[in-house]
Amino acid sequence: MMNFYAIRAIYLHEMDRMRRTIGQSILSPVISTSLYFIVFGSVIGGMIPELDGVSYGSFIVPGLLMLTLLTQSISNSAFGIFFPKFTGSVYEVLAAPISSLEIIIGFVGASASKSLIVGIIILITASFFVELEIQYPFLMFFLLVLTCLTFSLFGFLIGLLSNNFEQLQVVPLIIITPLVFLGGSLYTIEMLPEFWQKVSYFNPVVYLINGMRWSFYGSSDISILISVLSLVAFLLACIIGVAIVISKGYGVKN
Repeated sequence: MMNFYAIRAIYLHEMDRMRRTIGQSILSPVISTSLYFIVFGSVIGGMIPELDGVSYGSFIVPGLLMLTLLTQSISNSAFGIFFPKFTGSVYEVLAAPISSLEIIIGFVGASASKSLIVGIIILITASFFVELEIQYPFLMFFLLVLTCLTFSLFGFLIGLLSNNFEQLQVVPLIIITPLVFLGGSLYTIEMLPEFWQKVSYFNPVVYLINGMRWSFYGSSDISILISVLSLVAFLLACIIGVAIVISKGYGVKN
């Protein structure tokens, strides 16, 4: 039987960390996003014609939203499990009468919730700078939740496998952020030369950004079905990866 009290305790403990670090958790991504809109949306956007029938400032909203979701989900979840490993308090959790599944639900659920809250705040912030039009709000919310959950699982896996703070930051800063910027977050793939268009299709983040963009404006470089299936496939891969690592106890039991 699922121990919901244990899940609730882990979940609330992780959510309380967001309250204690509200500057880093909330203000930092909001300020960063606002600067993007001021520089790209207002200054540079005024010199760029409409893309897919929307202003440049509105066009970059899904890309900036995805940038925030990916980095926040990975960082929150990775740090959430790594810090107890670093301090040794994870052994108190392992000694409690709770299963690995319940531990994962508590940590990953809290990380996904925090990222979702930040994502909604980013959307509200964006509405002050550009005119937002969301043609498929339910699909947009579904993609928000699915992205937060998927990359929180991915971050949890990174936290389990990391042995120090440097390793913890490698994927979000060195891999994810460049992939987002090279994945059409600030431009459409059709603007690239033919060779680089083909190269872009090997970037997995391209499918995420285009899926989110389609939910906003009903048009993107890639089919919405392919985008959703790609995200679901990565979610399944993360679930399998976390299950294998947890079952072997790597990073927490040895």
